[in-house]
Amino acid sequence: MIRIFGHYIPRSLIILGFIEFLILMLSVYMGVWLRFRDDPASRATVEPLIWNAVLFATVTSFAMVIVGLYQPNFREGVAGMQLRVVISALLALIMMTVIFYAFPETFLGRGAFGLAFAIAIVGVLLSRFGFFAFVNQDTLKRRVLVLGAGRRAMAIAGLHRTDMRGCQIIGYVHVPGEHDQVDSKLVIHRDTTLLEVAAALKVDEIVVAVEDRRKNFPVQEILDCRMGGIEVVDILTFIERQLGRVELRLLHPSWLIFSDGFRYGVMRVITKRLFDVGASLLVLAITWPFMVLASLAILVESGGRGPILYRQVRVGENWRLFQLTKFRSMRVDAEADGVARWAKKNDDRVTKVGRFMRKTRIDELPQLFNVLKGDMSFVGPRPERPNFVEQLSVQIPFYAERHRVKPGITGWAQISYAYGASEEDAMQKLQYDLYYVKNYSLFLDLLILLQTAEVVLWGRGAR
Repeated sequence: MIRIFGHYIPRSLIILGFIEFLILMLSVYMGVWLRFRDDPASRATVEPLIWNAVLFATVTSFAMVIVGLYQPNFREGVAGMQLRVVISALLALIMMTVIFYAFPETFLGRGAFGLAFAIAIVGVLLSRFGFFAFVNQDTLKRRVLVLGAGRRAMAIAGLHRTDMRGCQIIGYVHVPGEHDQVDSKLVIHRDTTLLEVAAALKVDEIVVAVEDRRKNFPVQEILDCRMGGIEVVDILTFIERQLGRVELRLLHPSWLIFSDGFRYGVMRVITKRLFDVGASLLVLAITWPFMVLASLAILVESGGRGPILYRQVRVGENWRLFQLTKFRSMRVDAEADGVARWAKKNDDRVTKVGRFMRKTRIDELPQLFNVLKGDMSFVGPRPERPNFVEQLSVQIPFYAERHRVKPGITGWAQISYAYGASEEDAMQKLQYDLYYVKNYSLFLDLLILLQTAEVVLWGRGAR
């Protein structure tokens, strides 16, 4: 993993992105060469190609990010990867067509561009098959030894294999006094020092997952390993790095106090606000026709009765209440009894127009005005209703900490986890919210904004 502005990105994805960018650039040169190989004079009219190649590679890479081809924990297999490559290619084709229309001097010609496009698709598919077959080899993975085999260690043993990309768990070292819960075949009962075990197993990293550090904690042995050049990390830091979340079941206040992150300052406030205003105005400029159509559709479906917009009190930064604005997607009498309810799958309170708006996230667009007003940020934890916040703050530890920052239209939890419709979902999403609050940067905001497009395209998490 490489940490960029506090956010963890797998080294393999960075290498893959660089390789594919070069492939995309090379495809432009190959396309032009194939098209004009017998006509040097025509080829001279489109050369030099460097800026055309950079433009094509940048736009196509951007499309690949949008459709989720650079997700760290991609789980859809070969078929899902192929589908997303094709969709990213179509999206890139649309964007390049608009660019060619706006800047005719960048056009290579239909034949050359078509060949470059075909070569790019084949090249990306081949690079992905070859690259993932290469990086999934155990010899290239970071060898990890877990100190502990009890309840805390189970948090690692239960992870999906895609969550452990780049890592290979060598085993779990039994700690005297702990009850082992991981598979007994993976437990290591040692009769030598921890450093000797790590050296024999050629370990690169030790993850400390001891349940009770007040008893039988091998401080000197861990120090010997650290001084011996072996990385030593706490299990919370390991899971944060691999999954992009703060594991709530293992969290203790001292980790939040002494860990890095949670940096706030004047420049952070200024850059965040400038990003919010700029992003909101840009999205408004693009989506206002959809907002007009959504308003008309709501009016037609309701027969001119009932409001177009829906306003509801939500909890904002530092627990300040504000009025959130959305397009109305439910019946007017959805909560006629005054009782707040979680939205559920196939909720019968949602109208036909509302169901489409929720699927495409059009119902969220009026929140752009909340952002411009300053009640919300473009990116941040989702704002919740006061009664839910009060309830969840009592039932879920550290829930109140998500309100240290402004809520957002989209956020790390929204792109990382499905729609929250229960206390358990709220707890799961809180883990991603805490990661965002801890590791906020403008880079992470931009990354979330790009990946939000993938969530909308695939309709993930809509209710």
